[in-house]
Amino acid sequence: MERIIEEIREDLSRRIAATADRLADRTLAEDPAYAALLGRAELRERIHHNLRQSVEGLVLGVRGLPVELADARATGTVRAEQGLPLASLLRTYRRGGRLVWQALTEAVAAHDPEALPRLLPAAAVLWDVLDQLTDAVADAYRRTEAARSDRDRERRAALLDALLDGAGPPDGPAVSEAAAQLGLPERGRFAVVVLGSGSSGSSGSSGGSRGSADPGGPGRPGTEPAPSGLRVLWRIRADGETGLVELGHHPLDSVRELLGPLGARAGVSPVVETPGHLARARWLAALALRTVPASGGPCTALLDERLPTALVASQAELAGRLRQVVLGPVLALPAEDRRVLLNTLGTWLTCQGSTTYAAQRLYCHRNTVSNRLRRLEQLTGRTLSDPAHVVELALAHAAVLQRAAGEPAAAGPKPAGRAPRRGG
Repeated sequence: MERIIEEIREDLSRRIAATADRLADRTLAEDPAYAALLGRAELRERIHHNLRQSVEGLVLGVRGLPVELADARATGTVRAEQGLPLASLLRTYRRGGRLVWQALTEAVAAHDPEALPRLLPAAAVLWDVLDQLTDAVADAYRRTEAARSDRDRERRAALLDALLDGAGPPDGPAVSEAAAQLGLPERGRFAVVVLGSGSSGSSGSSGGSRGSADPGGPGRPGTEPAPSGLRVLWRIRADGETGLVELGHHPLDSVRELLGPLGARAGVSPVVETPGHLARARWLAALALRTVPASGGPCTALLDERLPTALVASQAELAGRLRQVVLGPVLALPAEDRRVLLNTLGTWLTCQGSTTYAAQRLYCHRNTVSNRLRRLEQLTGRTLSDPAHVVELALAHAAVLQRAAGEPAAAGPKPAGRAPRRGG
């Protein structure tokens, strides 16, 4: 077999050169990806080299020697870095393999037709060589593509961090560059979502992939729109999972639809109009999340719907003072008395000050609720008929709930002196 190939080497070389011309023309005519990437001369030279490599691999295979695959791997690496589709690359390799066999049989037929039967065993060797070459190309391509994807994710994560952490002045070049590279408009409608720890997560694992940037919907960091039609860039880090939502013309409330399938505790910022204000939006979203009880199950908290509670959450020291000054005597009661009065106050506030509705929710008589509320007034020195006192009680109650959510194992506050009665 090797002797036959050696005898036709000069003719085969001419045929391979002509085959390279035909394959280059066909590839450029039929494959826009190649046409956009390479000129004819460069493509023809590369095809010619690959065809010769196939013939050399055949000779080595006939001798029982390993095929040299380094060049095929280099080709796969280069084409992946250039962005040529893998399907285009493999299609050209396979076409080249068929044309090599055609050129080989034609050369043998022209040299000695009676030698053709002796060529048949070479077919299996050639197909094995071609399989090795295409496998090497594909493997190198996929490895390079995976590495490039990792680099892209890391770069996008860094860009997203620059926006969410505030890399510089809101109108500075770093913010503008990060927004541009992430495909965000200079002006638009944006919001930030912060998920609570223990949530199921948006991408099923960010960031993060987890730990990276996921420009997708709740499925996973792609650019597919979320189910609601919103575009979301997810970022998952050790300190939690954050989503940058490009709202477009959608209302802010549509974020609930986005987060619903996640079964998550989430805080949502108000709408901001420029990427430079996303760092502030992230802080506000985290603040909104702090208004959601850790044990209350899935909940999406829009900051603008929870401003009083968020105000308490943002000032830990003042919140502690508020608890003691307004509700200190109640908190000093035995555990069951304390629980009953605080639960009654919270229910009465939820029912917009209706004793009747509060009684229905608490499964007790209306007079029972009234008696509890009167006792609360006596202990706190606040009256529920005074709007200013109601505000104080509502904020103090929110402070108690937030402390309970943040410190589930903590003992009740130390007894405090009864606050002086104010007003009627």
